[in-house]
Amino acid sequence: MTITLEPIDEVRWRIPKSGGMRVDGIVYADRELVKTLKSDGSLKQVANVACLPGILKASLAMPDIHQGYGFPIGGVAALDAKSGVISPGGVGYDINCGCRVITSRLTASDIQKDLDFLLNELYRAIPCGVGGTSRVHLSAKEVRQVLKKGARWAVEKGLGEKEDLELTEDHGVMESADPATVSDYAIKRGQDQLGTLGSGNHFLELSRVETIYDPETASRFGLFEDQLILFIHSGSRGLGYQVCDDFLHEMVKHLNDLPFSLPDRQLACAPLDSDTGKRYFAAMSCAANYAWTNRQVLMTLAIRTIEEALHLGPREHDMRLLYDVCHNIAKLETHTIKGRTHRVCVHRKGATRAFPAGHPDLPRAYRDTGQPVLIPGDMGTASYILVGQSGALAETFGSTCHGAGRVLSRSQAIKRLNRHKILNDLSSRGIAVRARGKKTLLEEAPNAYKDIDRVVSVVERAGISSRVARLTPLAVIKG
Repeated sequence: MTITLEPIDEVRWRIPKSGGMRVDGIVYADRELVKTLKSDGSLKQVANVACLPGILKASLAMPDIHQGYGFPIGGVAALDAKSGVISPGGVGYDINCGCRVITSRLTASDIQKDLDFLLNELYRAIPCGVGGTSRVHLSAKEVRQVLKKGARWAVEKGLGEKEDLELTEDHGVMESADPATVSDYAIKRGQDQLGTLGSGNHFLELSRVETIYDPETASRFGLFEDQLILFIHSGSRGLGYQVCDDFLHEMVKHLNDLPFSLPDRQLACAPLDSDTGKRYFAAMSCAANYAWTNRQVLMTLAIRTIEEALHLGPREHDMRLLYDVCHNIAKLETHTIKGRTHRVCVHRKGATRAFPAGHPDLPRAYRDTGQPVLIPGDMGTASYILVGQSGALAETFGSTCHGAGRVLSRSQAIKRLNRHKILNDLSSRGIAVRARGKKTLLEEAPNAYKDIDRVVSVVERAGISSRVARLTPLAVIKG
């Protein structure tokens, strides 16, 4: 299949339907970002996703798009709940990888003299890296409780407040979870990883609010200039990986039994209403619940560490959850297409939900502002807090970008970049870094990512989300 990319306007591009494509592909990008797509297979993956049975409207790609497994990272696809399929490649291996932002009444200036000490204390307290294990070992029975209850399990254990659940996407639980669909090996992998950061692009960051773009919304979100922010990015750890791996293995084995053909084995899938499709959705929901619980525990550990390190009480720091949003998930949602209401399964892989003001699924606190959208950049530049706009429901099934997006693969970054130069560059900008592993700094270097300002500009110009605040890093822990 030859991939043709046609400009629609300054921030939208079309891959016209051809071959086995059932719908067009739509890519959100400006001309500079389009140039970064020539060196990987992400555009072909957009076209491949458009071949899936039941796909509606278009195969979508956000401006942080890059090549992934089956689906591109930055891909969004909505498939009809009755006639469509569900694909683990459209969710990803790290199920419910997502972000959590915690605000405070502290300023960056308040903690500047203690920054190195604070970072070291957080690094000591937060287990991270490949195979990082929790200080709390759960029984298999307790893991299954986490899989069923989600973040509520942590709150019931005194790890957070009830208000945290209100400010977490889906209240921190997918009720469709069924622990019986999760393998014993996946359960075992989850027994000692709750409250761990993980590796790769996962991080815990102390940030500073550098710029406010929308004062009214920022005030509603509890944001102000020079504010100290805690930013957490993590997912479902080995348990989620195993859930994905188990079902991919099963679906690939039965590819020839499907009544349709796929352009790529990595798009292995099952009809949503089939036994396999239902079991995967229930197991994926379990992994999503584990991830929400993991971020709830990480937040509590981090706040307690900050309290002890700085000798502060809750009233003095007033650290509270702004929002928690996932960006590797499949959700059953209701959307309007050409005036008709459809029940669909929205795959968001490396894409973030961005519901606008008035949406019934939003927390009461944000019903009249729109959903906070948390967009991490890279550890050397900036991150953003956006807010969902009405264009997202009209065009992208309520979705937007999830970060900067890679421009170098991990192996390319390791070959091309210099670790000492990266450390010196970050240090010269006053950014302190701790990383578990020499390769991590190379893989996660700012040079390995697209320009976050450009990515955010595209989604704002497209009318699917808009800027509220820009955050710059002070101190970063990488897995």
